[in-house]
Amino acid sequence: MKKLLLIFLFTVSLLGSYAQRTIKIDTKSADVEQWINRNFGKGQVPPFSFIYDGTPSERFIKKWNYQKVRDTKAGAGICAYTVTYTEPKTGFQVECEITGYPKYAAIDWTLRFTNKGTANSAQISDVRSADLSLSTSSKGAFRIHYAEGSTGSRQDFAPRMMDLHMGDSLYRAPHGGRSSSHAGFPFFNIETAADCGAMVAIGWTGQWYGRIKPVSESAVHLDAGLEHFNAYLKPGERIRTASVCLLFWKGEDRMIGHNQFRRFMLEHRSRKINGNTIFYPMSCGFNWGDPAPCNEYSCVTTEYAIALMQRTKMFGILPEVFWMDAGWYEHSDEYEKGRNWYNTTGTWVPDKERYEKGFRPVSDYAHKLGTKFMVWFEPERVSPGSEWAEAHPEWMLSKKGNGNYLYNLGNPDALKWLCQYMGDFMEQNGIDHYRQDFNIDPLEFWHQADEANRRGITEVKYIEGLYTYWDYLLQRFPNMIIDNCASGGRRLDYETSLRSAPLWRTDYQYSEPMGYQCHTYGLNFFLPQHGTGAYYVDRFDFRSSMSSAVVFNWKFTQTGQSFLDMQKCIEEYKEVRPYYYEDYYPLSGTGDLTGNDCWLAYQLHKPSDQTGYIIAFRRPDNKKSDYNVKLSGLDAERTYILTCKDTGKSVEKSGAELLKGLTLHIENPRASLLLKYNPK
Repeated sequence: MKKLLLIFLFTVSLLGSYAQRTIKIDTKSADVEQWINRNFGKGQVPPFSFIYDGTPSERFIKKWNYQKVRDTKAGAGICAYTVTYTEPKTGFQVECEITGYPKYAAIDWTLRFTNKGTANSAQISDVRSADLSLSTSSKGAFRIHYAEGSTGSRQDFAPRMMDLHMGDSLYRAPHGGRSSSHAGFPFFNIETAADCGAMVAIGWTGQWYGRIKPVSESAVHLDAGLEHFNAYLKPGERIRTASVCLLFWKGEDRMIGHNQFRRFMLEHRSRKINGNTIFYPMSCGFNWGDPAPCNEYSCVTTEYAIALMQRTKMFGILPEVFWMDAGWYEHSDEYEKGRNWYNTTGTWVPDKERYEKGFRPVSDYAHKLGTKFMVWFEPERVSPGSEWAEAHPEWMLSKKGNGNYLYNLGNPDALKWLCQYMGDFMEQNGIDHYRQDFNIDPLEFWHQADEANRRGITEVKYIEGLYTYWDYLLQRFPNMIIDNCASGGRRLDYETSLRSAPLWRTDYQYSEPMGYQCHTYGLNFFLPQHGTGAYYVDRFDFRSSMSSAVVFNWKFTQTGQSFLDMQKCIEEYKEVRPYYYEDYYPLSGTGDLTGNDCWLAYQLHKPSDQTGYIIAFRRPDNKKSDYNVKLSGLDAERTYILTCKDTGKSVEKSGAELLKGLTLHIENPRASLLLKYNPK
């Protein structure tokens, strides 16, 4: 009986770790600084947890030495603290770096562990960067809004919704160590029955997890962190873990939360140049593909690239950025030897026959035209036999059965060398923007490299190295942007968004417009900055590719496409692009939108002046020429002028009418509609 009682008590103790903090979210708008002081205050169990030496942190954290230091250099509109918990006997430390954003009712925090002792630390496991319950005064199901990660399909970033009742649970994690691959997309909206909710974002560009589970009829538990970590720290060793952001919103429409989060991401978690949020570019490639056996850009030469740039100038279709993608390096054009862009990575030297003087003549000409120059790299995936693989085998991680190496960003020497090499390469070749691809699942590489009783340590050091590398480039080149590509958009999370954006958000079938429509529609719920390719100039295809960034893949050397039509596409895109950085409203719900027989429509709204656009698509197999939608964000008391950008015809309607419903009309299938509205 005594044994059973002990087991019961131990079980209750562990279950208690699932409720570190209970936070009411339906009270008046929280004072962010008070929220931080209350939930990370002295004598409180914080909203994170871990197990140390077999004991849940809630059982000892209040007994550890406590210190809170305010960051007096935090930017305007920000309050920031570092809270430190120190184990008295060994000096083992847990630091929590906390930042509050009062304007957006948002808080984020990052955990760091440091072993300040002279011996190995005890084992650290079950690291939950978030471990808290969200409660309301109203009973009812919690509705969770989330999205799919990327698999290279029409379903990439598809919006999902799940009502959670007692006994239900939502668990999400990526596949293979890339943060937005497969089921992994680390952004959520928790909607309550009390007309309020919380946006959740996880910042970890590796193998994170997130779990949401009701614990009562009025409370839901959230825990999130590293999915695989069970390790000790060596003397002097310091590591970071996942960051977590909570943003609280109020209102009857959950899109209030999504748009509040989009604005927050643009203001505080996006790349800035000279202190300003930037528009990601309208780019143009160099005739992607070309005749077989050419692949990617493996047939491009200096002369060819300059000639194509000249043509864009001549035709009046000059982009903001010229984009040199994969296949420019040595050996990538040796087709007779079975080599191509994919199996020759790791020799990052421009092919001497095609680029005798490197990229400098190409970048100089781009700059002469008034544009920027961007180049593709994939430094983390290294092909056997390449220059890097042969010169530094000690920097390579391997996986049984995989024909690639993984360049170990967690190795300090490898990281230092990479920073210097790539920085110098960019500078010497006049490269303005950096495109980083990552076509490999790293998780098993990390696991196979872990020492005994150090599960997850390789991953942690690797991800720390990735952030250090990107931060180095951005500091060295303050006007540079990073295009975050990982087989498309498989590395999207709260941390990468601060440093980069995916200009090629999925490797789904190139130029397939219905899929592109789906990707824009789903990703816009959470992230305002992303792009994809445009291949054709008809309105249906081109508008399917419109987003906050776009890459023109028009074939300037082929007949059949009109540069006059290209000019019209660019003109239209320049007009609409700023609105992708404003509020977003889906007009087609969150059901399955992947079929060829549906309508898809969305609204881009600028609250400051009440203008906006409606973009709609009638797909090829749809039988109905009319589609009813309800607009959002409008002033019911005002009158609006709606102008069709295709016909030039205008109509007037009241805001009240548009909020109740608007009938969109597209006469023929496989066609689009672009409506602009502005208040009278």
